[in-house]
Amino acid sequence: MKKYLSLFLYLVLTTVLVEAQQKFTLNGYIKDSLTGETLIGANLNIPNAGKGVTTNQYGYYSLTLVKGVYTLSCSFVGYNTRQITVRLDSSYQEDIELIPRNFIVENVTVTGYRRDNNVKTAQMGKIDLSMETVKSVPALLGEVDILKTLQLLPGVRNAGEGNSGFYVRGGGPDQNLIILDDAVVYNTGHLFGFFSIFNSDAIKNVSLVKGGMPAQYGGRLSSVVDISMKDGNMNKTQVDAGIGLIASRFSMQGPIKKDKASYIISARRTYIDALVKPVISKTSQFYGSGYYFYDLNGKANYIISDKDRIYLSGYLGRDVFNFNNAKRSFKVNIPWGNSTATFRWNHIFNRKLFSNTSIIYNDYKFAFGAQQNDFAIRLSSGIKDFNAKVDLDYYPLPSHKIKFGGLYINHRFLPNILTAQQDTTVFAPNNANKKYANEYGLYIQDDWDISNKIKLNAGIRYGAFQQVGPYTKYVTDANANKQDSTVYKKGETVKYYGGFEPRATLRYAINEEASVKAAVTRNLQFIHLVSNAGTTLPTDLWVPSTFRVKPQISWQYAVGYFQNLQNNTFETSVELYYKNMQNQIEYREGYTPSLKDPEEEFVFGRGWSYGAEFFVNKVKGRLTGWVGYTLSWTWRNFPEINDGKKYPTKFDRRHDLSVVGTYELNKKWKLSSVFVYGTGNAVTVPERFYFINGILTQENSRINAYRLVPYHRTDFSATLTPKHKKTRNYTDSWIFSIYNAYSRQNPYFIYFDQEGTAINGDLKVEARQVSLFPIIPAVTWNVKF
Repeated sequence: MKKYLSLFLYLVLTTVLVEAQQKFTLNGYIKDSLTGETLIGANLNIPNAGKGVTTNQYGYYSLTLVKGVYTLSCSFVGYNTRQITVRLDSSYQEDIELIPRNFIVENVTVTGYRRDNNVKTAQMGKIDLSMETVKSVPALLGEVDILKTLQLLPGVRNAGEGNSGFYVRGGGPDQNLIILDDAVVYNTGHLFGFFSIFNSDAIKNVSLVKGGMPAQYGGRLSSVVDISMKDGNMNKTQVDAGIGLIASRFSMQGPIKKDKASYIISARRTYIDALVKPVISKTSQFYGSGYYFYDLNGKANYIISDKDRIYLSGYLGRDVFNFNNAKRSFKVNIPWGNSTATFRWNHIFNRKLFSNTSIIYNDYKFAFGAQQNDFAIRLSSGIKDFNAKVDLDYYPLPSHKIKFGGLYINHRFLPNILTAQQDTTVFAPNNANKKYANEYGLYIQDDWDISNKIKLNAGIRYGAFQQVGPYTKYVTDANANKQDSTVYKKGETVKYYGGFEPRATLRYAINEEASVKAAVTRNLQFIHLVSNAGTTLPTDLWVPSTFRVKPQISWQYAVGYFQNLQNNTFETSVELYYKNMQNQIEYREGYTPSLKDPEEEFVFGRGWSYGAEFFVNKVKGRLTGWVGYTLSWTWRNFPEINDGKKYPTKFDRRHDLSVVGTYELNKKWKLSSVFVYGTGNAVTVPERFYFINGILTQENSRINAYRLVPYHRTDFSATLTPKHKKTRNYTDSWIFSIYNAYSRQNPYFIYFDQEGTAINGDLKVEARQVSLFPIIPAVTWNVKF
C-alpha cells in the first residue's frame, strides 16, 4: 500500500511540477500602424525580467514563456513604445502595431521609446540607420544618399570627393557585402561613383555590420550593408515625388487587396542631358554628347495565409555616357548598370520555426565603345549570378534564438571581352576568358542569453567555391608563350576551395546602462574586385578565385565598451580592432591593359589594419546627431611590389572625424549640418626629373610615400514643411542645402605640369591640384499624396 501511495504522490507531484512549468508561445508580426509595413529589428521584452526577442528580417517574432500574465513592452526606433498585457494560457498569434513618433493623434498620450540595443545585444559593430535620419543629412546637389550617410560613421571612409564607394576598417571596396532584398549589388555608383544607386523613397531599412559579422553573412571580409525595400502600403494608396537640381523621383505604393497584398513602384532619373541639349547647337562638334542615369525599383507581396507570404522584388539601373566630337569623327559610348530580381517565400512551420526561401537573379554589365571614322572598338565585362538560399529562425526558448541555413550561387564572369571592326572586317580575338563557378555556404548560429549579464552570439559557417568548366588552362614559359593546355568540360572541377568561418561575440553587462563586448571572426572571400584606380569606377574588374587566384582570408578581433547615458538619450561606444588579411590582390607594377587573361597580371600579398573608433550619438530631443572619430592604420605588403617593403594603402587615413547634427527649430523648420575632417590620402608622386636622350623622365617615390593635404568641409540644410491654411490632400516640403559651405578646395588628384624648355634653361615642373566641388547650393521639393 505504501508503495502505491508513494507512486501516486510522485505522479501527482510530477503533474503539478509539469503544469507549473507549462510553457506557451506568443508569435506574430510587429508592424507600422499606418502602412502595415513590418518592422525589422523591433524589440519585444518583459521589463525588468531580462527576457525578450527582436523581430527578424521580416518583422516576425516568437516568444515562449511559462504560463501566466505578462506585461510586454514593444519598441522600435522612431516609434512610440507600446505596453500590452497578455494572458498566456495557450499558444496564439498576436500582431502588434506601433505608431510612428511624428504622427500626431488628438487626445492620445504617447510615451517615449526605449533604445538600448547598443548595450543589451551581443552584436558588435552594427548600426541601424532610419530613413528619417538619412533624409535629414545634407547631400550633394540635394540627392539623398544612403552610402554617403554611412561614410559619416566611425570606421567607414569615403573613396574620394563626392564618391559613394567606401572602405571599412582597412578593407577594400570589394570587401563590403552590399545586398538589396537578398540580391548582391556589385556596382553601387551612378555618375562614375558620385551618387549611389539606392533610391531613398523605395528603402525601408539599412543596417551596417562592420565587426562581429554574424554567420548568416559570408563571401566578404570587411562589412555588410543589408538594405531592405519597402513592401508597399497595405492600407491606402500613397504617392511620393521630388524634384531636385539634377534629378526627379516618383514613387507609388498601395494595396492590391487591403490587408492582403500590396505593391510599390519607384523611379528616378537625371535630366542633365535634357538641360544641356538645348544649349548645344546642332552645328556644334559636341552635339549629341550627354549623360544620364535612371533607377527603377518594384516590389509586390501577397499574404497567402497566416503561415505563408510571398514577395517579388526587382531593381533596374543604368548609366549612359555619350561623347561626340564631330570635328575628329570620334564617338564614345559607355553604358553600365545592375539588374536584380528576387522571389521570396516566408513559411511558418510552427510558432517557433520561421523560414524564408529565396531565388535570386543578378546581372551587372559594363561596356566601353569608341569609334573614329570607320574603325570601332568595344570592351565589355560583367558578372551574372543565379542564387538559391534558405534561412530558418528557430525560437526554442526566450534565451535562445537559433538561425541556420544554406545557399548556392552559380557565377558567370565575363572579364574584358574585346572586339573591333574596320569597315566590314570584324576582329574578334579569342580573348573572352569566360569563367564559371559555383559557390556554396552552410551556417548555424545561436543568440544565447547565458544569464542576465552574459550574452553570447556564436556561429560557424562553411564556405566553398568551385571553379568549373568549360575552361582551358594553359602552361606558359617565362615569356608567357603557351606550351601546353588542359581542357575542362562543362561542369568539370578546375579548382575547389573551402573552409570553416567561426564567428563569436560576447557581451558582459556591467549594469543596465553599460556593457563590455569582444568579438572574433574569420571570413573567406571568393570573388575579388581588382582595380588600377582609387575609387569604385565601373571599369573595375570582378574576378573569381581560380587555380591561380586564392580566396582572401581574414581574422578580425575587436573589443569595445558601450554605455548609454541619461535614460538612453546618449549612446556612446569605444571599439578597438585588429584585422589580418591574406591573399590580397593587386596588379603588378607597370601593368597596362592587354588581351591577356587579367589574372596573369596579378600579384599577391597580405594586409593588416588596426585602430580605435569613438562614437557619441544623441537620439532624443530637438537636437539629435552624432560625433564619430576614428584613429587607424592600414598596411599592405607584396613581395613583388615596392621592393617587398610594407606601404600604407591609398585609403589609409590616420584621423577621420564626422560631426552630424539635426535641430527641430519648430513644426515648420528643421536644420541640419555636417562637418567632416580626414587625413589626406596616401599618394605616389615623382621625386626626381631628369633627361635621358633629351626626353624628360621621372622617378617615382615608393608607393604611397606622400599624402595630400587634409580633407574637410561643412554642409548645411534646412527643411521647410509648410502648414497650409486650407486643408489639402497632400503634404509637401522644401529642402535648401549648401554643400561645402566655405568652398574648401579639397584635392581630388594632383598632376605635374611643365613650363618652358630645357634648351632655354627655363624649364619648370610644378605639381597642380585638381578639385571638384566648390560651394554648391541646391533646392529640392518633395510632395506626398
